[in-house]
Amino acid sequence: MYTLIHTDPRFYLLDKHPGVSFHRDGDAPGLMEALRAGLGDEALWPVHRLDRITSGLILVARSAEVARALGEALAEREVEKYYLALSDRKPAKKQGRISGDMVKGRGGAWRLTPTQANPAVTQCFSHSLRPGVRLFLLRPRTGKTHQLRVAMKSLGAPILGDELYGGTPADRGYLHAYALRFELDGERFAFIQPPDYGEWFTGDACRALLAQLGEPWSQPWPGA
Repeated sequence: MYTLIHTDPRFYLLDKHPGVSFHRDGDAPGLMEALRAGLGDEALWPVHRLDRITSGLILVARSAEVARALGEALAEREVEKYYLALSDRKPAKKQGRISGDMVKGRGGAWRLTPTQANPAVTQCFSHSLRPGVRLFLLRPRTGKTHQLRVAMKSLGAPILGDELYGGTPADRGYLHAYALRFELDGERFAFIQPPDYGEWFTGDACRALLAQLGEPWSQPWPGA
């Protein structure tokens, strides 16, 4: 369900596997339940969440005080989060800023509107992985439900494997929480975790492209 990436007296950092739900689903335990059992630590507070289809980095605080501090940093946009996504559709634009209000659609999906009352804001770059498939590096500047999945759909390039938003069926939903950078108690942390699941993510072409791109925070991101 997860791989433990880093242990600190104040927090754990996990790599959540794709297809794992945050909460109990019928007889299947959720991520936090499995984490408490696996680590033998009941005093855990999730700082943020990932959708079932999404793999990658999750911060889990080991005290309410740390959870509050990290939660406030997230709210103030002081925690940098970077994601990877794949699409086999041609996007309306290959890089830039995606912004708009989100409203509920049908079947549990959301959609992006042109209005800007309380917009979801995402920055993106993309690179050709192979003919017909592009790798997107995404930086959400807000934290809305399904924000990145909706942003990709709005580009005309739904995430590969994300059938809720019209993506082509695949062996997984190709969205991965790739990197985190934040400060806690005056100490700076930076983590990068390439995806370990999915035929396209783990192939040589994707690994080579990620190595070529380097640290995501070093990219010339378009204006927020």
